[in-house]
Amino acid sequence: MSILIVLVHIIVCTALILIVLLQTGKGADMGAAFGGGTSQTLFGASGGATFLGKATTIIAVVFMITSLLLAYASTQRRHSIMLDAKVPVEEKASDEKAPPPKTEPSQTETSTQN
Repeated sequence: MSILIVLVHIIVCTALILIVLLQTGKGADMGAAFGGGTSQTLFGASGGATFLGKATTIIAVVFMITSLLLAYASTQRRHSIMLDAKVPVEEKASDEKAPPPKTEPSQTETSTQN
């Protein structure tokens, strides 16, 4: 299920980017405002809702829905691979070679030293 949502999300992201890049900016009609051609006075100063404008709205809504579904799906996972991993056990320091125990000098060694 989540793979399907991810695929739809990727397609919607790509479509949203392309549709936004295809639209003309608001500054494109500045020449018409100063008498450099015909302006879109039929729909008012802002112009009519174009197909690309409507498509942007629809795809943006689908993008938000898939984003929310992916966020919800990521919080509902109950299985983590980290729970199955075994924690390495540290070896104790007693496994290392211990220094030899101190012995008292024997009487024979003390007698030869004198």
